Amino acid sequence: MEHVKRAFDAVAAHYDAQRKYIIPDMDDFYGAAAWAADWPGNDPLVLDIGAGTGLLSALILGKFPLATLTLLDISEGMLEVARKRFLGCPRVRFVVADYSRADLPGKYDIVCSALSIHHLEHEDKRQLFRKIYQALSPGGIFVNADQVKAPSDWLSRKYREYWDSYLALAPIDPGELEAARVRRETLDKNALLLDQVRWLAEAGFSGVDVVYKNRTFCVFVGKKGEEGDD
Repeated sequence: MEHVKRAFDAVAAHYDAQRKYIIPDMDDFYGAAAWAADWPGNDPLVLDIGAGTGLLSALILGKFPLATLTLLDISEGMLEVARKRFLGCPRVRFVVADYSRADLPGKYDIVCSALSIHHLEHEDKRQLFRKIYQALSPGGIFVNADQVKAPSDWLSRKYREYWDSYLALAPIDPGELEAARVRRETLDKNALLLDQVRWLAEAGFSGVDVVYKNRTFCVFVGKKGEEGDD
């Protein structure tokens, strides 16, 4: 993951400004993840894995103003931007670590992630899903807003054409836009959506489902069951 750390340290200062021009329908994508992050109380303990600059954490804090959040990321540069975003928020803490190797710190009611886990090798994804299940409280929710691999070559081409047509309209410096394409080609290790749904079920999650999908961009969710759950 060291190459991922270097890549995102390098773009941290510009990351937020570029996101809406790089991710199609970003507001709907992140909004679906925040909607799926459910908890019956108003003060959940939340872990954001691969939190980056805290885009998803900010939406969840807006939904649960009394939440306690832990933002975990390998990139110090990205978390430095997040620290500025949450300046003055006493219930937000930051952990710099490689979550694919380190233990997850603590127990949580909600574990979420956005556009991060797809950088892992597939077996590391499976192992992480198991770690997340163990880190959740009974009744806890895992929400992953991420990229998935198309199930066929022809559909993969369609996905790429759609995304490239969106990027072509981006008012971003051409060099920065090319750097984003290079990150996509070199860092992304997308897995099939149905494989990830199966891995979540194997880890113990119940009610695994997809609550949003726009070509390669998906939000899927699973719950750690408790007595009385269907």
